[in-house]
Amino acid sequence: MGHGARGQGLVEFALLVPVFLLILLGMLEFGFAFNHNMTLEYATREGARAGAAAANGSMTDSSCVNPATGAVKQFSDSDVDPLIIASVERILKSPGSMIDLSQVSSITIYHANPDGTPMSNTSNVWTRSIGTGANIPCTYPAQPMDFAAPTSTPWPASNRVNSGTPDLLGVSINYTYTFRSALGSILQFFGGQGAASLAMTDRTVMALEPTN
Repeated sequence: MGHGARGQGLVEFALLVPVFLLILLGMLEFGFAFNHNMTLEYATREGARAGAAAANGSMTDSSCVNPATGAVKQFSDSDVDPLIIASVERILKSPGSMIDLSQVSSITIYHANPDGTPMSNTSNVWTRSIGTGANIPCTYPAQPMDFAAPTSTPWPASNRVNSGTPDLLGVSINYTYTFRSALGSILQFFGGQGAASLAMTDRTVMALEPTN
């Protein structure tokens, strides 16, 4: 092989390597993003399931006992939304989760239309507030959640209907995914600060379960 052919092969190799690296990094980043999105899906599903079962607070098993004192606390409508948020948090913070809780801007509980979108003025938006949120219902000693209750509750649990045609309850999460591979730095170099992150939103809607 002559020097010219070897030189041409070297140039072709130098041109192709960055392309292969970008493809490899893209596949790796897609895997990370897919993992994050699956966790968000699982979290909204658990939250919606908890909200559907709790309905308006009229759960069949509606009490919890303080193991230290034996005191019985009745589950009420004010415990429903904290229970939903606690269910979401449990998934987001579970072992193996790659979710960065600091990038979860809000968790929303809302009255859903049949197409899954929120009805007007029915969104209870919980915002991140590490360790200072409402206490998880029926936990002894009390364990505060990492999301604070909204200052106003347009759709209180006491107004939810779980008989006849039951209400549809939606749970959504807004999350900012930050690229975890070198691809983020490359995109940031060429595209600016916003190129290294991706806005993710997931929601699950379930009908409230009838209770006895």
